[in-house]
Amino acid sequence: MRHERHHFAHEHGRPAFGPRGRGPFGDFPPGFGPGRRGRPHPRPGGPGRRGRRGDVRSAILALLAEQPRHGYEIIGEIGERSGGFWRPSPGSVYPTLQLLADEGLVRSSEDGGKRLFELTDEGRAAAEKLDTPPWEHFAEGADPNEVKLREASGALMGAMHQVSLVASSEQKARAVEVINESRRALYGILGEIPADDA
Repeated sequence: MRHERHHFAHEHGRPAFGPRGRGPFGDFPPGFGPGRRGRPHPRPGGPGRRGRRGDVRSAILALLAEQPRHGYEIIGEIGERSGGFWRPSPGSVYPTLQLLADEGLVRSSEDGGKRLFELTDEGRAAAEKLDTPPWEHFAEGADPNEVKLREASGALMGAMHQVSLVASSEQKARAVEVINESRRALYGILGEIPADDA
């Protein structure tokens, strides 16, 4: 199996197991990197929920059944569909892609200097056998308001990004005022005494 991994990677011009900061298919995207012993680095807002064994494999198959994707797109899509509760690290996604390629379920091609992954016929057959997408169970039992908070945070970040890209200098200044006021309001909420504790 190890020889096959090296052979597959060699055919695609990539090291099977690169140096630190690289995955089996090249550099990790900005902002990502393997944590200690392949675990994801801690993230702001508290730790996410760890995926069960086999979740990453199933998630990759489910997403590639929809359309071909790059590795970083797979990571981002899992995070979005789980409501932010699960974001597997590149240290788990890229090796899993390698294993799926070894099994003949996934193939990759060059796309603008990046690797684009898609399912083979055998991979599609495997994806059709999947039941519930693995990311759905991560939000089960979660506080509905926590889910809404994460969704709202993501939408806010998207709006801030658009302001940064297209707003005028005056509009950006107004946006800063809105953000600062919102931050103060949020800290005010944290300072309130819950009704149950009053």
